[in-house]
Amino acid sequence: MTSGLVTPPATAVRPASGARPRRPRSGRGERPSWMGEPSRLGIGARGLVLGLGCLAVVVPFWAVLMTSIASPAEITRAGGFVLWTREPTLDAYQAVLSGGIVTRALIVSVGITVVGTALSLVATIALAYALSRPGSLLHKPILLMTLFTLLFNPGMIPMYLTVKQLGLLDNYLALILPVLVNAFNVIVMRAFFLEIPDELLDSAHIDGAGELRILLRIVLPLSKAVVAVIGLFYAVAYWNAFFSAMLYMQSPEKWPLQLVLRTYVVNNTPIGSDQLSSNLENLPPQISVQMAILVISILPILLIYPFIQKHFAKGLMVGAVKG
Repeated sequence: MTSGLVTPPATAVRPASGARPRRPRSGRGERPSWMGEPSRLGIGARGLVLGLGCLAVVVPFWAVLMTSIASPAEITRAGGFVLWTREPTLDAYQAVLSGGIVTRALIVSVGITVVGTALSLVATIALAYALSRPGSLLHKPILLMTLFTLLFNPGMIPMYLTVKQLGLLDNYLALILPVLVNAFNVIVMRAFFLEIPDELLDSAHIDGAGELRILLRIVLPLSKAVVAVIGLFYAVAYWNAFFSAMLYMQSPEKWPLQLVLRTYVVNNTPIGSDQLSSNLENLPPQISVQMAILVISILPILLIYPFIQKHFAKGLMVGAVKG
């Protein structure tokens, strides 16, 4: 038997005027509608742009390296930069590293970078840890002062007058003390310290550990990534600094390597035997010596960076995600 009720035929429901029809949801394995499958032309264009970008970085550095080890005859034939040398020689590096102002400048730069980075790390770690503890003395005023220095820079003239009043002109401390602590690095390290569980620190307090012991035995071993990144930031800043040396260092024998590099390469000042070494009879070409100084100034950072690269992602993304 059939029921007396008649089922009306199904009719398509039309969307209201101006409304867009709904699209069926894609499965989990499918791409979203805004992520279309890249075409071969798009992949090729991206590869071309990436290759050109790599060439724009590698080719100048390669030319500098080849020119620094090229023979005088090859430099004369090329009229300047050499892209490939068949007669490599280390005369330019021997001239630079055998004595004179360049060798002294290299020693000064290494000393300032090592001492400055160590002092900056100690000061930054101590300040960041103190600001990460809510119960520390004058916690909020010091944090506001740190943020204030991050937003407002005193400027060159007040900094110079301060260094002069302290009697630090022509003193190596003038290259370290004014930039001893960077507010941005303090904020980054403080954010990392805040991520450490409070239960871990409270248990150490219950066991009788003091703040210094907690910092050295618990906090720092857990903070190797951010310490490595901040240390590299400070090292690069000290190594590449030349403007502060140009302001505060009056004796040429106290110049760091970057200021010597600026004088002899950027200003194109001729380099004589008195600046390099008195034991050299025939100096290499000027451009070869200048490129050798440039390679020496870049090489330390290139050697250090690969060992710290693995810490960058963790050290820089700290504090970006909460919870």
